Amino acid sequence: MELSQYLEVFIEESKENLQTCNEQLLELEKKPEDLAIVNEIFRSAHTLKGMSATMGFEDLANLTHKMENVLDAIRNEKIKVTPEILDIVFKSVDDLEAMVFSIADGGDGKRDVTEVVAMLQAIEKGETIPSSHALNEVAAAAATTDIELLSMQYEAFEQTVIQESYEQGFRCFEISVTLREDCLLKAARVYMVFEVLGKMGEVIKSLPTVDQLEEEQFDHSFVIAVVSKEEAIDLENHVRKVSEVEEVTVLELTAEHLQNQNKPEDSITEPAKKVQVEKGRSEDQANKPAGNVSKQSAPSSKTIRVNIERLDVLMNLFEELVIDRGRLEQISRDLNNPELNETVERMTRISGDLQNIILNMRMVPVETVFNRFPRMVRQLARDLNKKIELEIIGAETELDRTVIDEIGDPLVHLIRNALDHGIENPEVRVKNGKSEQGTVKLKAYHSGNHVFIELEDDGAGINKERVLEKAIQKGIVSEETAKTLSDRQIYELILASGFSTAEQISDISGRGVGLDVVKATIESLGGSITIDSTVGQGSLFSIQLPLTLSIISVMLTEIENEKYAIPLSSIIETAIVKKEEIMKAHNQRVIDFRGKVVPLLFLEDVFEVPKHSKEEELYSVVIVRKGEKMAGLVVDSFIGQQEVVLKSLGNYLNEVFAISGATILGDGQVALIVDCNALIK
Repeated sequence: MELSQYLEVFIEESKENLQTCNEQLLELEKKPEDLAIVNEIFRSAHTLKGMSATMGFEDLANLTHKMENVLDAIRNEKIKVTPEILDIVFKSVDDLEAMVFSIADGGDGKRDVTEVVAMLQAIEKGETIPSSHALNEVAAAAATTDIELLSMQYEAFEQTVIQESYEQGFRCFEISVTLREDCLLKAARVYMVFEVLGKMGEVIKSLPTVDQLEEEQFDHSFVIAVVSKEEAIDLENHVRKVSEVEEVTVLELTAEHLQNQNKPEDSITEPAKKVQVEKGRSEDQANKPAGNVSKQSAPSSKTIRVNIERLDVLMNLFEELVIDRGRLEQISRDLNNPELNETVERMTRISGDLQNIILNMRMVPVETVFNRFPRMVRQLARDLNKKIELEIIGAETELDRTVIDEIGDPLVHLIRNALDHGIENPEVRVKNGKSEQGTVKLKAYHSGNHVFIELEDDGAGINKERVLEKAIQKGIVSEETAKTLSDRQIYELILASGFSTAEQISDISGRGVGLDVVKATIESLGGSITIDSTVGQGSLFSIQLPLTLSIISVMLTEIENEKYAIPLSSIIETAIVKKEEIMKAHNQRVIDFRGKVVPLLFLEDVFEVPKHSKEEELYSVVIVRKGEKMAGLVVDSFIGQQEVVLKSLGNYLNEVFAISGATILGDGQVALIVDCNALIK
């Protein structure tokens, strides 16, 4: 075993512990007298310290220890919790996060933390703070596991080795080791114990076996048999130095131990009992509280960590399978062989189930993004001298990992704008009859094949007149057009490039950038954003996103000999329109669709498809939507609905208008996937 193999687990566990610290510190600010919260933060910090020390990241361990001292003083009621003290502890967590991310990026995790250490020590000034050794004793005293030495069963050849060792001046010891209950990376601790004992003697047996220890198939206790010339106390002291070791007991084996083991009542002849000995111990030993480590009682892990790159490879392979599945379906239809049809149908069902499983494996709760926002809101509220509460709803809602990776930054921008421009100062809110504390709600939920993320605030709302004035002033809309815009269309002008109503640029938002970056990112993910607002009551930003980006459902259409795929997520319905039903308005061909005037876009003109056919009397139209806007896409014919794999066009073709990618169909043809958002102005 090498420590490097635990690096990825260390990084993930460290991030989780730091996230716990952030969340619980926010709770502590609301309930400063609740020592249970302090204990929860302390446990996470203590775990992080132990893991860092084991992995050799001393700077990380030392800073955590300094923060731990302050937390310990708080939980021992030697220090009262104040927002100022929490600011410093939050700063410590920020530095710890920066060090962990440095390690994740291949760095050494070193960072200049002189300032924050000085502040932590200033908090301690004049107080009696326990040393790190005392902290470890407190933690050890809190543990309730009873340590009981477990005697192992030795095979004949092992007894011979022990007897020969006695004759050569060696002694044999059974060393029982118990790790802390909250110990993480247990296999790493076992490795460290083996390494220590290997330098002092020869390890001849372990219980559980080495393989089981490497797989962490044990609770918190294990036993190692060592042949050595060292004294028992020296062996014990060296093992105790390993991080996260809670208790060590050493028993020297004598001839009597081996003789007693061979007595009839201790011999194990029944097949079932013999199996248990090979797994680690006899049945009655397995019932002892300190070492329930038999295979039957080993804790079963129901989750595993998988590198996301492996899931990407799996997804790519399955995408190829989907293409071949489509090809087989085409061949099956052409040949019309009953047995082949039955086999292909079965393969289609199975691959469909497999597709759902793979897609679900890639789904990640949005809480992985949402978790960072409470801390951010807390800090921004203090910077702005505002009182703001963030309410998160539906954090368990799942999204594809590729979407999760992209949605974080747009949400940060929207939240910053809500805090800076939306929520009023406490005195203004009170003057307007509101509570001085503003509320920002972040909500996620599923609806069909989409996920909706809504950001709502109870602030000042959007001033329509001011938005229109700025939009006209910056040339985003003309005065004539401005008169025809609906309220929602006016609100959505703030998403235009370069739009900002801020009188001066601030560090929170504004900067002259506006929210166009948010809109561009969301639309690049195949999503859309809408805005509703009421002056004096607040605003609602609603983001609609696809569940996944890799495999999508489309309506296949044909224009001359070319095939185009239109995503079903954009389609309202399909229709056949007569030539005489097409009208003209503002030099644009339109139709009356259920009482609404819908513009027509002839895709053969948009994509410059060579025309060979004469003008038709009937037109095949796909009605698509982008927010509240609609358009009719005119094609030659409909082929049908199909699930296809979305493939990128590559870096050289990423600027192609209204095409988001391509797919390979069952007959080997390439179909271009239409970007409806780009077509609807």
